[in-house]
Amino acid sequence: MDENLIDYYARLLFDYHFLQQPLQKADCIFVLGSHDPSVADYAAQLYNEGFAPYIIFSGGVVRPVGELRNTVPKTEAEAFFDIAISRGVPAEAILLENEATNTGANFICTKKLLQEKNLNFKRFILVQKPYMIRRTYATAMVQFKEFDFVVSALPDTYDSYIARCLAEGITKERVISNMTGDLQRLKIYPDKGFLIAMDIPEEVWSAYERLLELGFEGRMAS
Repeated sequence: MDENLIDYYARLLFDYHFLQQPLQKADCIFVLGSHDPSVADYAAQLYNEGFAPYIIFSGGVVRPVGELRNTVPKTEAEAFFDIAISRGVPAEAILLENEATNTGANFICTKKLLQEKNLNFKRFILVQKPYMIRRTYATAMVQFKEFDFVVSALPDTYDSYIARCLAEGITKERVISNMTGDLQRLKIYPDKGFLIAMDIPEEVWSAYERLLELGFEGRMAS
Protein backbone atom coordinates (compact mmCIF):
# COMPACT_ATOMS: atom_id res chain seq x y z
CA MET A 1 0.00 0.00 0.00
CA ASP A 2 1.06 3.59 -0.65
CA GLU A 3 1.31 5.02 2.89
CA ASN A 4 1.32 8.58 1.60
CA LEU A 5 -1.96 7.98 -0.20
CA ILE A 6 -3.48 6.32 2.87
CA ASP A 7 -2.43 9.27 4.99
CA TYR A 8 -3.91 11.70 2.45
CA TYR A 9 -7.32 10.04 2.61
CA ALA A 10 -7.16 9.56 6.38
CA ARG A 11 -6.21 13.18 6.92
CA LEU A 12 -9.36 14.28 5.08
CA LEU A 13 -11.47 12.17 7.44
CA PHE A 14 -9.60 13.36 10.53
CA ASP A 15 -10.01 17.04 9.65
CA TYR A 16 -13.71 16.54 8.94
CA HIS A 17 -14.37 14.62 12.14
CA PHE A 18 -12.52 17.13 14.30
CA LEU A 19 -15.32 19.67 14.64
CA GLN A 20 -13.86 22.52 16.64
CA GLN A 21 -15.80 24.86 18.89
CA PRO A 22 -14.46 27.61 21.17
CA LEU A 23 -14.09 26.55 24.78
CA GLN A 24 -16.22 28.16 27.45
CA LYS A 25 -16.40 27.61 31.18
CA ALA A 26 -18.92 25.02 32.30
CA ASP A 27 -20.40 23.29 35.32
CA CYS A 28 -18.81 19.98 34.38
CA ILE A 29 -16.36 18.33 32.00
CA PHE A 30 -18.15 15.26 30.61
CA VAL A 31 -15.68 12.71 29.23
CA LEU A 32 -16.97 9.93 26.99
CA GLY A 33 -15.25 6.55 27.20
CA SER A 34 -12.37 5.72 24.89
CA HIS A 35 -9.33 3.51 24.40
CA ASP A 36 -7.22 6.66 24.13
CA PRO A 37 -5.68 7.85 27.45
CA SER A 38 -4.95 11.32 26.08
CA VAL A 39 -8.69 11.99 26.41
CA ALA A 40 -8.29 11.79 30.20
CA ASP A 41 -5.10 13.85 30.07
CA TYR A 42 -7.00 16.61 28.28
CA ALA A 43 -9.92 16.51 30.71
CA ALA A 44 -7.49 16.90 33.60
CA GLN A 45 -5.82 19.79 31.80
CA LEU A 46 -9.17 21.56 31.39
CA TYR A 47 -9.98 21.01 35.07
CA ASN A 48 -6.60 22.32 36.18
CA GLU A 49 -7.05 25.39 33.96
CA GLY A 50 -10.33 26.17 35.73
CA PHE A 51 -12.80 25.41 32.95
CA ALA A 52 -15.13 23.45 35.27
CA PRO A 53 -15.18 22.31 38.92
CA TYR A 54 -16.21 18.72 38.19
CA ILE A 55 -15.38 15.89 35.78
CA ILE A 56 -17.63 12.97 34.85
CA PHE A 57 -15.89 9.97 33.32
CA SER A 58 -18.38 7.74 31.48
CA GLY A 59 -17.40 4.32 30.16
CA GLY A 60 -18.17 0.78 31.21
CA VAL A 61 -16.05 -1.04 28.62
CA VAL A 62 -13.33 -2.99 30.43
CA ARG A 63 -9.95 -2.39 28.83
CA PRO A 64 -7.11 -4.95 29.04
CA VAL A 65 -3.88 -4.39 30.92
CA GLY A 66 -1.83 -1.57 29.44
CA GLU A 67 -4.41 -0.20 27.04
CA LEU A 68 -5.20 2.82 29.21
CA ARG A 69 -1.91 2.77 31.11
CA ASN A 70 -3.62 0.40 33.57
CA THR A 71 -1.85 -2.45 35.34
CA VAL A 72 -5.07 -4.47 35.84
CA PRO A 73 -8.21 -4.65 33.66
CA LYS A 74 -10.41 -1.64 34.38
CA THR A 75 -13.40 0.13 32.93
CA GLU A 76 -12.64 3.20 30.85
CA ALA A 77 -14.09 5.40 33.60
CA GLU A 78 -11.93 3.79 36.27
CA ALA A 79 -8.77 4.02 34.17
CA PHE A 80 -9.50 7.65 33.31
CA PHE A 81 -10.01 8.34 37.03
CA ASP A 82 -6.50 7.06 37.74
CA ILE A 83 -5.03 9.23 34.98
CA ALA A 84 -6.84 12.33 36.24
CA ILE A 85 -5.67 11.71 39.81
CA SER A 86 -2.10 11.38 38.54
CA ARG A 87 -2.56 14.77 36.87
CA GLY A 88 -3.54 16.45 40.14
CA VAL A 89 -7.34 16.35 39.94
CA PRO A 90 -8.81 15.72 43.43
CA ALA A 91 -10.95 12.59 43.77
CA GLU A 92 -13.87 14.59 45.18
CA ALA A 93 -14.12 16.50 41.89
CA ILE A 94 -14.66 13.30 39.85
CA LEU A 95 -17.82 11.27 39.25
CA LEU A 96 -17.74 7.85 37.59
CA GLU A 97 -20.33 6.29 35.29
CA ASN A 98 -19.40 2.63 34.80
CA GLU A 99 -22.25 1.23 32.70
CA ALA A 100 -22.15 2.82 29.25
CA THR A 101 -20.70 0.74 26.41
CA ASN A 102 -21.40 3.05 23.45
CA THR A 103 -21.73 6.74 22.67
CA GLY A 104 -25.51 6.94 23.04
CA ALA A 105 -25.32 5.15 26.37
CA ASN A 106 -22.67 7.60 27.59
CA PHE A 107 -25.33 10.29 27.44
CA ILE A 108 -28.23 8.19 28.72
CA CYS A 109 -26.31 6.75 31.66
CA THR A 110 -24.75 10.09 32.57
CA LYS A 111 -28.15 11.79 32.68
CA LYS A 112 -29.28 8.99 35.01
CA LEU A 113 -26.23 9.60 37.20
CA LEU A 114 -26.98 13.33 37.38
CA GLN A 115 -30.53 12.60 38.48
CA GLU A 116 -29.42 10.06 41.10
CA LYS A 117 -26.89 12.51 42.53
CA ASN A 118 -29.34 15.45 42.35
CA LEU A 119 -26.80 17.44 40.38
CA ASN A 120 -28.21 20.45 38.60
CA PHE A 121 -25.42 20.91 36.06
CA LYS A 122 -26.53 22.88 33.01
CA ARG A 123 -23.34 23.62 31.03
CA PHE A 124 -20.91 20.95 29.88
CA ILE A 125 -17.67 20.54 27.97
CA LEU A 126 -17.93 17.21 26.13
CA VAL A 127 -14.51 15.60 25.67
CA GLN A 128 -13.53 12.82 23.29
CA LYS A 129 -10.84 11.88 20.78
CA PRO A 130 -10.40 14.42 17.94
CA TYR A 131 -11.88 12.11 15.31
CA MET A 132 -14.98 11.40 17.42
CA ILE A 133 -15.86 15.02 18.10
CA ARG A 134 -18.32 15.47 15.22
CA ARG A 135 -20.22 12.29 16.13
CA THR A 136 -20.19 13.29 19.80
CA TYR A 137 -21.73 16.63 18.84
CA ALA A 138 -24.32 15.06 16.52
CA THR A 139 -25.30 12.54 19.19
CA ALA A 140 -25.48 15.17 21.94
CA MET A 141 -27.85 17.23 19.78
CA VAL A 142 -30.32 14.34 20.19
CA GLN A 143 -29.43 12.76 23.54
CA PHE A 144 -28.27 15.82 25.49
CA LYS A 145 -30.22 18.64 23.89
CA GLU A 146 -31.69 19.92 27.16
CA PHE A 147 -28.21 21.07 28.22
CA ASP A 148 -25.80 23.72 26.98
CA PHE A 149 -22.58 22.18 25.72
CA VAL A 150 -19.50 22.52 23.58
CA VAL A 151 -17.41 19.66 22.24
CA SER A 152 -13.64 19.61 22.58
CA ALA A 153 -10.56 17.44 22.17
CA LEU A 154 -6.86 17.82 22.76
CA PRO A 155 -5.62 20.00 19.87
CA ASP A 156 -3.94 17.78 17.32
CA THR A 157 -3.30 17.43 13.63
CA TYR A 158 -3.69 14.03 11.99
CA ASP A 159 0.07 13.54 12.01
CA SER A 160 0.59 14.57 15.63
CA TYR A 161 -2.37 12.46 16.70
CA ILE A 162 -1.05 9.35 14.96
CA ALA A 163 2.35 9.92 16.58
CA ARG A 164 0.68 10.25 19.97
CA CYS A 165 -1.29 7.04 19.43
CA LEU A 166 1.76 5.08 18.33
CA ALA A 167 3.51 6.14 21.53
CA GLU A 168 0.56 4.68 23.48
CA GLY A 169 0.59 1.42 21.51
CA ILE A 170 -2.45 2.34 19.38
CA THR A 171 -1.85 1.46 15.72
CA LYS A 172 -2.51 3.71 12.78
CA GLU A 173 -4.64 0.96 11.27
CA ARG A 174 -6.91 1.01 14.32
CA VAL A 175 -7.28 4.79 14.19
CA ILE A 176 -8.15 4.81 10.49
CA SER A 177 -10.63 1.95 10.83
CA ASN A 178 -12.25 3.82 13.71
CA MET A 179 -12.51 6.93 11.55
CA THR A 180 -14.20 5.07 8.69
CA GLY A 181 -16.56 3.46 11.19
CA ASP A 182 -17.47 6.84 12.63
CA LEU A 183 -18.15 8.30 9.19
CA GLN A 184 -20.43 5.37 8.36
CA ARG A 185 -22.34 6.03 11.59
CA LEU A 186 -22.72 9.71 10.73
CA LYS A 187 -24.30 8.57 7.47
CA ILE A 188 -26.67 5.87 8.73
CA TYR A 189 -27.49 6.78 12.34
CA PRO A 190 -29.71 9.83 11.66
CA ASP A 191 -32.35 7.50 10.17
CA LYS A 192 -32.26 5.48 13.41
CA GLY A 193 -32.75 8.63 15.48
CA PHE A 194 -29.37 8.26 17.20
CA LEU A 195 -27.93 11.58 16.04
CA ILE A 196 -28.67 14.57 13.86
CA ALA A 197 -27.74 14.55 10.18
CA MET A 198 -24.44 16.19 9.29
CA ASP A 199 -23.42 17.31 5.83
CA ILE A 200 -20.59 15.13 4.53
CA PRO A 201 -18.57 16.75 1.73
CA GLU A 202 -18.16 14.67 -1.40
CA GLU A 203 -14.37 14.74 -1.07
CA VAL A 204 -14.60 13.26 2.44
CA TRP A 205 -17.03 10.55 1.38
CA SER A 206 -14.83 9.62 -1.57
CA ALA A 207 -11.83 9.32 0.76
CA TYR A 208 -13.92 7.09 3.04
CA GLU A 209 -14.83 4.80 0.13
CA ARG A 210 -11.23 4.58 -0.96
CA LEU A 211 -10.09 3.66 2.55
CA LEU A 212 -12.70 0.91 2.67
CA GLU A 213 -11.32 -0.45 -0.59
CA LEU A 214 -7.87 -0.44 1.03
CA GLY A 215 -9.16 -2.59 3.90
CA PHE A 216 -9.84 -0.07 6.67
CA GLU A 217 -13.26 -1.41 7.58
CA GLY A 218 -12.68 -3.00 10.97
CA ARG A 219 -15.32 -1.01 12.82
CA MET A 220 -18.36 -0.95 10.57
CA ALA A 221 -21.80 -0.84 12.17
CA SER A 222 -24.20 -3.60 11.10
